[in-house]
Parts: sequence; structure tokens; C-alpha cells
Amino acid sequence: MAQKAIGKVTHYYDHLGVAVIKLGKGASLKKGDKIQVKGHTTDFSQTVGSLQVEHSDIESVKAGDDFGMKVDKKVRVGDELLTAS
Repeated sequence: MAQKAIGKVTHYYDHLGVAVIKLGKGASLKKGDKIQVKGHTTDFSQTVGSLQVEHSDIESVKAGDDFGMKVDKKVRVGDELLTAS
């Protein structure tokens, strides 16, 4: 199954383990989706467990949204968020 880039990491809060992600055009994401984070030194998969916008828990995000997501490992600005297409 092919993967496609759906967003990019714009910030990472190391002490919280939270990435801020900008979702790309035509993309959507919801709790329970399987994603992969990939970059120069980053490559891991996880299930989306938490999504937040403006410190409020939400169930899903749509194209163009900036949101926070708890990540299992350290990520870096510019890392891509991928999902199976």
C-alpha cells in the first residue's frame, strides 16, 4: 500500500512529547488512524491517540489545520507525517 505525505511538523515540545503539525491540502486525520513520521533521522509508526487544537481535545482535523499530537518518539521540524493511501 502506497503512503502519501499529509502534513509537516512545524514545532516540537520535547518536555511534553508533543508535535505541532500543519495538515496539508486535501488531507484529514482522526484518532485511531495509523501514521508514520519520517525525516532525515526520524522514522517510526504509531496510532493517533490524541489531537488538540488550542488546548482542546478534538476527534479529527482537516486540511489546513494546525494541531498538536502526542508522539511516541522525538520528532524534528520538517519531518513529514505519512499515511497509507
